Amino acid sequence: MVLVPRETPYNAIHLENMLRLSRAGAHIIPASPGFYHRPQTIEALVDHLVFRILDHLGVPHSQATQWRGLKQQSGDPAEFASVRED
Repeated sequence: MVLVPRETPYNAIHLENMLRLSRAGAHIIPASPGFYHRPQTIEALVDHLVFRILDHLGVPHSQATQWRGLKQQSGDPAEFASVRED
């Protein structure tokens, strides 16, 4: 089972239910958009979330968005590295 909660803030009932599901083996992946890859469209935000879910589950897909850490070569702490294969 994969649970992708999108409503926030989570109240105690949400958290208790997610804890029960997690203990039962469910994958809980909040639908929190990532902005470190600097998306230009809503579609890019949605794609990134979907790719994160697929990455977590080990499902191959056409684009990789695995986190690769901070870029060391640029010196700009605001720049991040993620891999995107088109």
